[in-house]
Amino acid sequence: MAGVSINTVVKLLIEVGQACAEYQSRVMVNLSCDRLQVDEIWSFVYAKEKNVPDQVKGEFGYGDVWTFTAIDADTKLVPCWMVGWRDVACATEFVKDLAARLTRRIQLTTDGHKMYLQAVEDGFGGDIDYAMLVKTYGNEPAGEARYSPPKCNGAEKHKITGNPDPDEISTSYVERQNLSMRMGMRRFTRLTNAFSKKLANLEHAVALYFFHYNFIRVHQTLRKTPAMAAGIADHRWTMEDLVAMMERVSENENSN
Repeated sequence: MAGVSINTVVKLLIEVGQACAEYQSRVMVNLSCDRLQVDEIWSFVYAKEKNVPDQVKGEFGYGDVWTFTAIDADTKLVPCWMVGWRDVACATEFVKDLAARLTRRIQLTTDGHKMYLQAVEDGFGGDIDYAMLVKTYGNEPAGEARYSPPKCNGAEKHKITGNPDPDEISTSYVERQNLSMRMGMRRFTRLTNAFSKKLANLEHAVALYFFHYNFIRVHQTLRKTPAMAAGIADHRWTMEDLVAMMERVSENENSN
């Protein structure tokens, strides 16, 4: 309808996604965050889990895929993310990456998923103030069968490590980020035919989304971008800046 080849669009997505992922991985270091929240959000690739063909069932990149995210409660910066399984191994890899980007002891809040207990221990050891916010829900269907939030009947705060401030034990910001991801990326909609057909395309789309979120989009409560609030950018980026960055990356690759 737009007169543009789908292969051209996909090639552009790959180039943009790679540039965005590499740049953010390089600059999101030595961060002086104080309060972080971590969560994971569901999506699917190729087909929903129940429809995955037998020959690729259980292979990563087919069916359920989870994206781990972290957000700074003060600057709203998303310092890192990871697309993977919803298991201890992937959670540990993600938390270790997060810990390596920080310069000080933080307070961390996650939901009550047990994988985070081992992941946070392996990533931070005892040098953290860590708590879980464990919510209880009604009997509505869970997982991919649920298309609206179940009723939350209550929440309990559990101190796990260190001395977390009870008033700061929250996952509200990271859960709101989940909503923003579903609204900003059609691939994350639960009832959709716009799901990612390949895992790499999902990863590139997520990298582009977070670059726009961190560096280009002005956060309403901050009146600046999260990257500016965190001190890793001195101005608001534009789409033209993003294109220029891609061109520099392409020139460097060609020269090498």
